[in-house]
Amino acid sequence: MTGTERGVWLGPQDRAAHREDLSRFTERAQRLDEATVVRLRERQGGMIVAWVATGFDVLASRVVGGRVRPADLCAGADALLAGLAAMDSEGYVDPGFGMDSAWRGVLPPDTGFVHLDDVPARVVLDLAQRGVSLAKEHSSAHGPPASLLDQEVLAVTAAGDSVGIPMRCVFALTAMGFLPQTQAGDEFAPESVSADEVVRVRVLPSWLRIDARFGTVYRRRGDPAVVLR
Repeated sequence: MTGTERGVWLGPQDRAAHREDLSRFTERAQRLDEATVVRLRERQGGMIVAWVATGFDVLASRVVGGRVRPADLCAGADALLAGLAAMDSEGYVDPGFGMDSAWRGVLPPDTGFVHLDDVPARVVLDLAQRGVSLAKEHSSAHGPPASLLDQEVLAVTAAGDSVGIPMRCVFALTAMGFLPQTQAGDEFAPESVSADEVVRVRVLPSWLRIDARFGTVYRRRGDPAVVLR
């Protein structure tokens, strides 16, 4: 690290790959909200967890290698993308002006989640495909109706615990590009992912977590309005 007081340092291993991963994550988030803020938190073991609010009342995260100073900061997506494009040979990324006051809500804990079950990624894409069709049919100028987003389209049960997966989480997973899909054809086509690809469903009493190959989404359980408050 240099003597710079504030910044992101990617790497040192696979630095270019980490830049590409964080750039793709930020670009996807910016498509959902051009004014979005990315929260970057340092994790033990030389890792950074990037967080965004997707606009579906669902949080999304991606882990890359590196360090952050301070250990928890927020950056505007546009400034972060500019910094990533200009990353120097030491992996330093200038995240731009501090945007900490723009972040709303709490983050889920790092540990303690209980694994319920794995769901085929093709099932997720099939649900997304159906959801998009319904959204086109019923959406207004404000986007898809809340009744569609809140609809629990999949139930996962194990070890005496049961959780419903709302369409919000399905849309967030696909919008953030967290599934390893081929680029050909319909972006929601189930066959665009391998038949053995899965997403992992984990829970806490107050959080639902869905892990996919390229990232994770989180949704508060209980009151659906509290995730960003």
